[in-house]
Amino acid sequence: MIQRTFNFPSIKKILLQPGYLSSFKIGAYNGYTSQPSPLPIPDSTYSDEDEYANVDWDSLGFGLMPTDYMYVTKCCVGQNFGHGQLNRYGNIELSPSAGVLNYGQGLFEGTKAYRKENGKLMLFRPEENAIRMKIGAERMCMTAPSIDQFVDALKQTALANKRWVPPPGKGSLYLRPLLIGSGPVLGLAPAPEYTFLIYASPVRNYFKEGSAPLNLYVEEDFDRASRRGTGSVKTISNYAPVLMAQSIAKSRGFSDVLYLDSDNKKNLEEVSSCNIFIAKGKIISTPAINGTILSGITRKSVIEIASDLGYQVEERVVAVDELTEADEVFCTGTAVGVAPVGSITYRNRRVDYKTGSGSICEELYNTILGLQTGSIEDKKGWIVEFD
Repeated sequence: MIQRTFNFPSIKKILLQPGYLSSFKIGAYNGYTSQPSPLPIPDSTYSDEDEYANVDWDSLGFGLMPTDYMYVTKCCVGQNFGHGQLNRYGNIELSPSAGVLNYGQGLFEGTKAYRKENGKLMLFRPEENAIRMKIGAERMCMTAPSIDQFVDALKQTALANKRWVPPPGKGSLYLRPLLIGSGPVLGLAPAPEYTFLIYASPVRNYFKEGSAPLNLYVEEDFDRASRRGTGSVKTISNYAPVLMAQSIAKSRGFSDVLYLDSDNKKNLEEVSSCNIFIAKGKIISTPAINGTILSGITRKSVIEIASDLGYQVEERVVAVDELTEADEVFCTGTAVGVAPVGSITYRNRRVDYKTGSGSICEELYNTILGLQTGSIEDKKGWIVEFD
């Protein structure tokens, strides 16, 4: 652990500078973790016999690369979702008064399909995504698909877009389930109709740094979530509010933002879109799920894997001051996997951490990726294999 001191003005001071907001281009690719895709539209010049789409698999990032099909189904309030259908990927039609557009009534999930050497596809704990969506739907007064419907829809979408699943070792097919209030409302109320859809895109590394260590900035001027709010569910309304702080941090050369609790600004919560862990010796700690922190599926899996590997894992309140004593810090999430953190800057003091060969992060990353890709035997029943 190495500490360095820097001098950065607070975000509040930056925002108060005349003309700052009007000159800042939010939405530019260099302000986000995702990267632009070389293929803006699906390639329709193929036959069903093609094994792979025409993609430079070695150049994949985490940008949208539209595939061939998406899964869609709808239901009205008081009813259940019926059998969905696979449509060609494309725009969807929504009323201007749709609940999702007017009041942000929407949820999303994320999971990945991997290709084995024998050509079969694999999903990692998809039922956990389904359960999390049902919990989120209850919080957001929405109708959710059943667990079986959710998992079956993932399989259908992956198989319909199989030629877009990268070769083994070249990435994965990211699957994005969406549950939105598509019915029209004017006054504040739950939508009368809901749409469940899944689209897909081949991806590789989430952060532009690739597998290189991340550099995080501890945010004190903005909150990600507050107690008794919706921070613990994967609602779409949790994510746009982090873009300002994230964009400013990126303009300073940081990878992303690490948020503190909104009450006291003393305890770690989450990075913009992933969970955080710290390690000291054989003890690994992560902030406990407390209503403001998303219950990540990769987080849950890493906790169990680390325990199996002999580490002591603690889910508890983690003070920001503990960052100065940690040996390692890493992030977890479906998109990021298990990502090493090389440094964190807090109040102009930068602390560097161990990364690379022999690190706990590397051990956990290799183990979970091995399970997801089939190179390590699944003894926990986490993998769903299909063709």
